[in-house]
Amino acid sequence: MDILEVIKQQVESNPVIIYMKGTPQMPMCGFSSRAAQALQASGEPFAYVNVLENPEIFQNLPRFANFPTFPQIYIDGELIGGSDIALEMLQSGELQEAMKAANGKSGQEQSA
Repeated sequence: MDILEVIKQQVESNPVIIYMKGTPQMPMCGFSSRAAQALQASGEPFAYVNVLENPEIFQNLPRFANFPTFPQIYIDGELIGGSDIALEMLQSGELQEAMKAANGKSGQEQSA
């Protein structure tokens, strides 16, 4: 399967997913750390992909949504952005609302 198809499948099958350097428990860059902390602070479940473990995703994800940097957060199939946007949305309450709505639509366990 083409790597862009794999990414598309991950984004569509997970209500909330973050592509990050490292894991939420062991982030490997400050931006990924802040973004994962924002998602964790929402109290809602989310999936993650460690782009450092998958060079194909690392190389091709920027092409997927024409967004050049990491982390990338997708909610309900839509790219919301990276750590700055996630932190702004967390502070305004939008992040929790969006994640809750996306998770409510699916009613499924998360796995990337």
